[in-house]
Amino acid sequence: MLRILKKYRIFLGVFLVFSAVVLSLFYSALKPKKTLPIFNPSDVNPELVDSTIQYKSKYHTIADFSFVNQNGKTITQKDYEGKIYVADFFFTTCGSICPKMTTNLSDIQKVFANDPKVKLLSHTVFPETDSVPVLKAYAKKYKVDASKWNLVTGDKKEIYTMARKSYLAVKLGEPSELYDMVHTENFVLVDTKKRVRGFYDGTNKEDMKRLIDDIRFLSAE
Repeated sequence: MLRILKKYRIFLGVFLVFSAVVLSLFYSALKPKKTLPIFNPSDVNPELVDSTIQYKSKYHTIADFSFVNQNGKTITQKDYEGKIYVADFFFTTCGSICPKMTTNLSDIQKVFANDPKVKLLSHTVFPETDSVPVLKAYAKKYKVDASKWNLVTGDKKEIYTMARKSYLAVKLGEPSELYDMVHTENFVLVDTKKRVRGFYDGTNKEDMKRLIDDIRFLSAE
C-alpha cells in the first residue's frame, strides 16, 4: 500500500489541489452574493410614511433640503452629493434613546473618520428649542467632527416633510399639534444616488455592526 502511495503521490497531490480549487469555485458560484434593497415608501411601515406617498413603489429618492448646522452654516443636498450617509432624528433634551443613538453615531464617525465618502446627518425634531448654540454645545459634548457630521435645525414643517416624505423614518405625533413628530430609533442609510438602502435600530449594537458592514458594501460597489 505504501509503495502504491509513493508511486502515485504526485498524481494524488495534484488531484487534491485540483479538487480543492474546483470545490472553491463551485462554492463561490453558488454562494448568494450580498445585496442591499432599495427602499420605497410602499416597502416601509405606513406609520412612518406620509399618506400622500405610501403608494409609491419605485424611484424614491431623498428630496433637496436646506437646514442650518451646529456652526451656523447652511447645509444642503450639495454637501452630501456623491456621499454615503446615515441620517437620523433626535432632540438634545431627549433623555431616553437619544444619548445612546448619538453615542453610536459617534462610533460610526470614528470607524469612517478617514473615509471622506461617508457622512452623517442628524435632524432635530424640536427646532424651536434646539438652536444653533444648543446644537453646538451638544456637538462638543459628543465630539462631533463638523467636516463629517452635521446636526441641523430649521423650519419645523420642512424637517417634518423630510422625515415623513424622504427618510420614511418618523411617526406622527399629536393630531392637535401641527407638524408634531415622534422620532424613532431608526438610522437611515442613504447611498450616493440619494436612495434609501437600509434602516437600523440606533440603540442596538448588533444593528450598528450591520450598518458598518452595509456602509462598507456600498463603498465597494
